[in-house]
Amino acid sequence: MATPVIMPKQGQSVETCIITKWFKKKGDAVTTGEILFSYETDKAAFDVESPVDGTLLELFFNDGDEVPVLTNVAVIGEPGETTESFRPGEKVISGSILPEPSSLITGEQPVFAGSSEVLVNPNAGTKVRISPRAKRLAESKDLNYNNLKGSGPQGRIIFRDIEKALAGKQHAETEAGEPGYEYSEQPLSNVRKLIARAMHLSLQNSAQVTHHMSADVRQLLEARKKIKENLADGTGKQDITLNDMVCWCVIRALRKYPQINSHFLDDRIKTFHKVHLGIAVDTTRGLMVPVIKNADEMDLITLSEELWSVADASREGSINPELIQSTAASFTVSNLGSYGVEMFTPVINLPQCAILGVCTIVNRPADMGNGIFGFVPYMGLSLTYDHRAIDGGPATLFLKEIKKQIEKFAM
Repeated sequence: MATPVIMPKQGQSVETCIITKWFKKKGDAVTTGEILFSYETDKAAFDVESPVDGTLLELFFNDGDEVPVLTNVAVIGEPGETTESFRPGEKVISGSILPEPSSLITGEQPVFAGSSEVLVNPNAGTKVRISPRAKRLAESKDLNYNNLKGSGPQGRIIFRDIEKALAGKQHAETEAGEPGYEYSEQPLSNVRKLIARAMHLSLQNSAQVTHHMSADVRQLLEARKKIKENLADGTGKQDITLNDMVCWCVIRALRKYPQINSHFLDDRIKTFHKVHLGIAVDTTRGLMVPVIKNADEMDLITLSEELWSVADASREGSINPELIQSTAASFTVSNLGSYGVEMFTPVINLPQCAILGVCTIVNRPADMGNGIFGFVPYMGLSLTYDHRAIDGGPATLFLKEIKKQIEKFAM
């Protein structure tokens, strides 16, 4: 009996996924658990394994196609079995076959996903088969796709066909010396679109204020030195970084000022009894903010391990989508210290009420006592808070508590 391979649903907010690579082709024998293809959402990348043993009878989508979740993407069965009942435009739910409109992708007038026929010249009755995602890109770049030859099923024009056509157009303009030869353009990735929208909405829909303060980090640097020595002689268990220590201090400050550990929800403030710490991670696909749940229950070594784990998962694209929703964290830390940034204004990850920016360490002159002056290493701390939820006084006291925790840090 033929078995459909369905595009999984990763998280409640994910409606479509993009097939990045097929590892099998039509006619290949597959076994249960063997990877069939990889795909990505706007936040992470995943692999799909074969649910059964058999032959890959049909592939309904190619690399680069954007597919609604819960849609049939392929069929596995015995040679000679029919696959028509599983063809895209239909999905299987509890044994029933239901139509799947491509409006799940675009919000446009429904057409069956997989066909996406667009009437180009109504008077001539000419039709061009083009995917919704490819159509959006072509129209955004004023590209006439009517005469393009598609590489998708039945000659359907897909996203990569438009990308190739745009690259060819740019090259031709360059050779001719026409406008466009001084620059290149690339369409925004799904992740970049998501980041752009989130950052704009955050600044547009909140009253953000940033306070800056510096903390003496001699205690942190001394602790870091001892950790490295312990690792060298084999007595250390975990390479705990300065960022791990700062996050540890932030968690303790949030315990003392729980009103900062909140979400602002327009008509109410949701204050969390546990610290769900978000940590900004720079990845090749864009900025991600995975969360460490119940971080206040962890010791420093466990916290360090969790911070490394979620950062690695984010960079590899294997992070659970539920862990990078803005609503998953109660407070976020963004560390740009390793880049040499001395001061910055982090943007709040709404609906969270605040975010801490951690800056680089700078040696500054200070009174050492008894008329002696010297240089002390100070770390910049930049707290952005939503003034709708938090007043300047509590925000400053919270920032001072972080400073205190850092300056009195002890393993």
